[in-house]
Amino acid sequence: MEDKTIRLQLSETKKEKPNSDQLIFGRAFTDHMFVMDYSDPLGWHNASIVPYQPLMIDPSAMIFHYGQSVFEGLKAFRTADGEVQLFRPQKNFERLNLSSDRLCIPPIDEEFALKAIKQLVTVDKEWVPDAEGTSLYIRPFIISTEPYLGVAPSRHYKFIVILSPVGAYYKEGINPVKIAVENKYVRAVKGGTGEAKTGGNYAASLKAQEDVSKEGFAQVLWLDGVEQKYVEEVGSMNVFFKIGGEVVTPKLNGSILAGVTRNSVIELLKHWGIPVSERRISMEELYQAHQDGLLEEAFGSGTAAVISPIGQLTWDGKDMVINGGNTGEISQKVYDTITGIQYGKVEDPFNWIVKVEAKSAVKH
Repeated sequence: MEDKTIRLQLSETKKEKPNSDQLIFGRAFTDHMFVMDYSDPLGWHNASIVPYQPLMIDPSAMIFHYGQSVFEGLKAFRTADGEVQLFRPQKNFERLNLSSDRLCIPPIDEEFALKAIKQLVTVDKEWVPDAEGTSLYIRPFIISTEPYLGVAPSRHYKFIVILSPVGAYYKEGINPVKIAVENKYVRAVKGGTGEAKTGGNYAASLKAQEDVSKEGFAQVLWLDGVEQKYVEEVGSMNVFFKIGGEVVTPKLNGSILAGVTRNSVIELLKHWGIPVSERRISMEELYQAHQDGLLEEAFGSGTAAVISPIGQLTWDGKDMVINGGNTGEISQKVYDTITGIQYGKVEDPFNWIVKVEAKSAVKH
């Protein structure tokens, strides 16, 4: 893309902002969005910040028929002194390009994408809430837009970023959840799209989630798609187990999403000198560890919740209550540290924080 200018069109009317104590995840959206187009032979071009609005897309656009899409999720946080900052955004754009490669979507310039997000958040900085535990959720995504009903990679795309103020994930502190181990449906297999952040993966997971929610479970624990024996992910999160003093998480194997929070948890544990390993973990091993009193903690990790403690796993009709159904010491410490870094309350020894500078480098 030759022209790396971001054009700015400000909204003439401002939306009413929801109260910080009434924020529902993913329901309210800010005044502006970022849009950039791709076509052969121009490449990525026409980068713009425009008023938030519906998209005009041809009914034959390939996204509707063949599902070529990728997305990311990250947050902007307001510190006590009013600054706005991002948490490891470079990792999100690295992963976006990895997902795009799997879906035959052309890569974006990661440095330019970060610049675009900084400018978009700056334009809508009044939307970054300041109440305890709140943040501005950032959703970058790419969709195929070529009007064509042939099964082939699209030659036209849109890269869009929208923003949504979100409330505290946990209203009353982090509470352990009940998880059902999924034995009927399969999430992904090596060589598929499991390690890409693409919409189809989530569509395929809805049925299992819907089924277990009727039985009082918060999410499902997915097993590998071949033997249905080895642990992979919890719903939309990566998963960790503390077994006999060691923290274990499933090794990335081509069907597990490489979570940014997952990576942060591993780096933190190593920094603290807590034994942590990435390897295959079977449900048989977990159940035996529970029977032997060695399964001390379990928790999921992801952008939305950061850490979600698991108080109970149910597998083949067997209930495994973990740590008495209470939040574990490591789960709490990891949660407090990552959120502390995100909000500027805790020292950041890893240089994970990126400040959003209120500079205007846009064309009107």
